[in-house]
Parts: sequence; structure tokens; C-alpha cells
Amino acid sequence: MDVSTAKGQGKLQHIINIGKHRVLTDASVEHGGEGSGPDPHDLLAAALAACTVMTLKLYAQRKQMDLQDVEVRIQHRQEEDAYIFMRSIRYIGNVNEAQRTRLTEIAEKCPVHKTLLGQIRIVTQVTD
Repeated sequence: MDVSTAKGQGKLQHIINIGKHRVLTDASVEHGGEGSGPDPHDLLAAALAACTVMTLKLYAQRKQMDLQDVEVRIQHRQEEDAYIFMRSIRYIGNVNEAQRTRLTEIAEKCPVHKTLLGQIRIVTQVTD
């Protein structure tokens, strides 16, 4: 998947092109932007929330659990030398305690969660 950016209308606003999709990003007013879109850390938290929900719903469906929906909330912040993501999960449906425990274990295995905890390399090249 190719991801690219293009300048938006504000000082720090940019349009992120993700395949055929477009997402607006900006910095908050206190950080010099106009607050017209989520900042990059918000997008990262959103990726974790979305991946968690999709992973859990697919797992529950495969295991024929009566999980009707999942709500995920991510709070995030810088704390000394670490960036903290606090994930809260709410299971909606008829799932027992053992199923809830297993679903929570599965949440720890969502691909974005594993990516964030794994080793990441960023290779940068400058083009004309």
C-alpha cells in the first residue's frame, strides 16, 4: 500500500492519501496548527483501536462466539521517555468470563499491537 501526503490549506494541515482513501491531518492549535484534523499520534491510536476491533470480531466469528460488538477506547500521551497507549475494551454480547479472557489475549495479538511492540525500521531517502 502506498501512502503519500499533500499540503492542505492550513499551516500544518496535510492530506494523507492511502490508496484511494484520503484523510486530513493537522496539529492542535497549541502546537501551531489549526486543529482541523487528527494529529499523527491520534492516527496511530486510531490504527490500534481499529485493528483491535477487527481482530476481535474476526476471532469471535470464527469461534462462533455471541460477540455482537466491541468498543475500544485509546487514550495516549507522552510519559517521560515512553509513549503510552491505554486501551480499554468493552465486549457487547453474550460472552462468558473465559471468552472475555481469551478475547483480551487475542487483542494483544492484533497486527498493529504487534507492530508497535516489535522492532521497527524506518528507511528514509530524499528524492527530487
